[in-house]
Amino acid sequence: FYHMDLYGSKERFDIFPEELSGRGDRSLGDTRRESALSSEKVQRPQEVGYDLEKEVAELAKMYGLDEDREKELELLEGHLEKVESRWPSARTEKAGSQGFIYNTSKSSSLLKDPSQSTKQQGLPEEASQGENQSKARADDEAESNIWSREGLSSSGMSDEWNSQAVLEEEEEEEEEEAADVFCSTCKIPIRAFDKLFGEHKDHEVAQLPSAVESEKEAIHKNMCKLEEQIAQMENVASHLEEIFITVEENFGRQEQNFEVHYNDAVQVLAQKYEEQLEALGEEKRQKLETLYEQLVNCGKHLDTCKELTDETQELFLENDKAEFMKTLIFSPHNYRLEEFLKKEVNLELSTQPDFEERVIDVSEVEQLMNSINATPAPCAPVINPQAPNAATGTSLRVCWGLFSDDTVECYQLCYKPVSNERHSDEQAEHTLKVKETYCTITGLLPNTQYEFWVSALNASGISPPSERAVYVTAPSPPTIKNKRIQSCENAALVCWESRDINPVDSYTVELSKLTDEENDIITESIVGIPNCEVLIHLQPTQKYHICVRAQNLGGSSERSEPVLIHTTGTCFYLNDDTAHPLLAILDDGFTISCDELENPECDLPVYDNSFTRCIAILGSLIPFPGKHYWEVEVEEDTEYRTGVAFENTPRHGHLGANNSSWCMRHIITPSRHKYEFLHSGMTPDIRITVPPRRIGILLDYENCRLSFFNADIAQHLHTFNTRFQHYVHPCFALETPGILRIHTGITTPPWTAL
Repeated sequence: FYHMDLYGSKERFDIFPEELSGRGDRSLGDTRRESALSSEKVQRPQEVGYDLEKEVAELAKMYGLDEDREKELELLEGHLEKVESRWPSARTEKAGSQGFIYNTSKSSSLLKDPSQSTKQQGLPEEASQGENQSKARADDEAESNIWSREGLSSSGMSDEWNSQAVLEEEEEEEEEEAADVFCSTCKIPIRAFDKLFGEHKDHEVAQLPSAVESEKEAIHKNMCKLEEQIAQMENVASHLEEIFITVEENFGRQEQNFEVHYNDAVQVLAQKYEEQLEALGEEKRQKLETLYEQLVNCGKHLDTCKELTDETQELFLENDKAEFMKTLIFSPHNYRLEEFLKKEVNLELSTQPDFEERVIDVSEVEQLMNSINATPAPCAPVINPQAPNAATGTSLRVCWGLFSDDTVECYQLCYKPVSNERHSDEQAEHTLKVKETYCTITGLLPNTQYEFWVSALNASGISPPSERAVYVTAPSPPTIKNKRIQSCENAALVCWESRDINPVDSYTVELSKLTDEENDIITESIVGIPNCEVLIHLQPTQKYHICVRAQNLGGSSERSEPVLIHTTGTCFYLNDDTAHPLLAILDDGFTISCDELENPECDLPVYDNSFTRCIAILGSLIPFPGKHYWEVEVEEDTEYRTGVAFENTPRHGHLGANNSSWCMRHIITPSRHKYEFLHSGMTPDIRITVPPRRIGILLDYENCRLSFFNADIAQHLHTFNTRFQHYVHPCFALETPGILRIHTGITTPPWTAL
């Protein structure tokens, strides 16, 4: 546990658990005996002339103790100062005792630096070796005597002082020892020694590294919680910033709303004022005109009165009575005066000076004032992006939100299909009004993109439209090509086609293994298929239901119509793209026929991949290793070829005439039925006595064999031993008019094993 133990007594290692039985705690006397034994070990090398300084230097260098020497000296000096301050009487003793105390308190310091130890003991370096040895023996004897007397008799110190000094030394050594375990009860690191003998003996402890890892994990969890709280507070702060902005925007809209309404009210009042002022001016004009006309009439009446008065006065002043009477009777003046006096004079005013009391109609203004609403028009909603699996082939679920406290009565949702054409803006727009912040739109086209935008409405008006978002409906269910399915005992290759114009993201194949009990169905899924075909590994002699779904951003389509696959044998189909123009495939898909051979190189349409010289066709076999077996039913009088070929076998040659095809040929000679097994135009000399009517073909990739059998009598005909570099496909050809019937899905017969 300490580096000093390397040089101390071996009994120090008794603190390990395996050596604890029967020992207990070490007593003070044991410690003193260990020091005495240590001093004896130091003395022996000196007695035999051992080079102590060299050995100590090597050991110190080996264990890295050079750097600890100065630190130990400082600790020792501090300890001596404590002892001197506590026991002043010890300072009155002879100086040699101090050096002796130093030497016995740290036995390892002598080993680390013998020269320093010699200096502390007051021995000159120039002294001879004999003197050094004698003094060392004397000191060692004195040391052993002192420890054996259980005290320092030369200094006169008491047993209490000695015990106290030893305890302090042990405490200092314990402080220097590093903690290596963790007390779970006290939650502090401790030494293993304390667990065994100290106050932590009955406490639960753990290894310090595991405790550190546990605490670090707890700290990490707390840091994660702090990070979550920081993220939450950042979100809250961001939301508060948005609210601040919304408040400012609402204030601006409210201020504008008030200004518009109050301007309208002021405009109405100004209009009423102008109307009333104009009516008042018109009344004034009419009154003044009436009074002026009455005034003019009064003036005319006064003038007439004055004129008649003057004429009457002249007549009255006439002195000649005859002339007076003559003039009075025959003068028009008298008649005019009578007529004038007959007229009544209207002395009343034609109009009153008071104006009509006018009442201003402010009902319109009141209506305007009442129409001022404290609730402004709402702000634009925010439409959400499309959520996964939120669509079907004919419907979409659209969601949006309003990140403000505006009052909304309803929402107006608009949408139209997205088109890549130039006149996409002319697409018909559809509008719906909804109360909630979501809506499910039906009657849509499958796998089609639609553009949506929404506005909020209330009594004050309609909000600006939201940003436009593009949603897409789920695809239509794919259609599995039943006649294009290829399978064997351990796998199946399933092909399908999409019914949508737009491409989809991926496909998912779901397969169910049918057990003996019809209700017991085990379902598995293969997801993320990018193309319209997949090779599925299956178990032999089982029945599977397989269906396909199409996937896009909108979700998953409905299941396709399931197909039933039996893994009892190999199933393939005839590739009509490779068929010669004269070769016909009947309705069952596995019977080929040829009616005429006069002009094999006829003018019928020829495809790029079809045979042109040999009236042949290739089948599409599943590209899977293992064994594949099928049978061909032939007629005895038909010449034919059947076997396998690479997909890129030449279309202008005959099967078996090149190195990319292997086939069995039947030809009829005048003497017999001849059978050839051709590859690169070569055939072995084989005679078949029983013409086969049903030919079994076994393709074994693992054993590198292609074998032909007479299936009716389980007779082996021939085997090609070759290692196919690529996957091959069944091939069939007719050299005379006739029919070949292919049988697939047959379990490999046991007699095919060679």
